[in-house]
Amino acid sequence: MGSIIYFIGLVLAILAVIDILKKPISLVGKVISCVLVLITSWVGLVVYYLYAKNHLTEWFK
Repeated sequence: MGSIIYFIGLVLAILAVIDILKKPISLVGKVISCVLVLITSWVGLVVYYLYAKNHLTEWFK
């Protein structure tokens, strides 16, 4: 069961990083966002998908 949860988290993290890299923001903003999502694990994924996904372009112009 634990490996299934790990795999789901890994897939969601990869999808979040791909989504961040497609956004029209600066390279520094992309690196900071990707590192934060990957370091903070599930909390970072939840914050990204529920709030930060729509606000990244405003934060890192």
